[in-house]
Amino acid sequence: MTNTAIRYTPEFKQTLIDLHEKEHSFKELHEEYGPSLDTIRRWVQAATVIAIDHQGTAVTNEQFKQLQKENRRLREELDILKRAAVLLAKRWDILLLG
Repeated sequence: MTNTAIRYTPEFKQTLIDLHEKEHSFKELHEEYGPSLDTIRRWVQAATVIAIDHQGTAVTNEQFKQLQKENRRLREELDILKRAAVLLAKRWDILLLG
């Protein structure tokens, strides 16, 4: 069985997002360009600016989710390193006092 999913280029997605921002409805975009209503809606939602960072750069919903995921991963790594440091400190004490 082959994967028959259509892959759209980032440029195509951005074009539809821009058209939606220029007052074209999801239905119009679907009828003219082909992607499903839900697909176009997801693209627009992912590209929606949800905040402006301290440097004045727009942060999209998709970027925010990626940052949350990276933050979660980094916290897990930090927790692992803290645990390893405690274990090493205990072993070092045993060697010095032992």
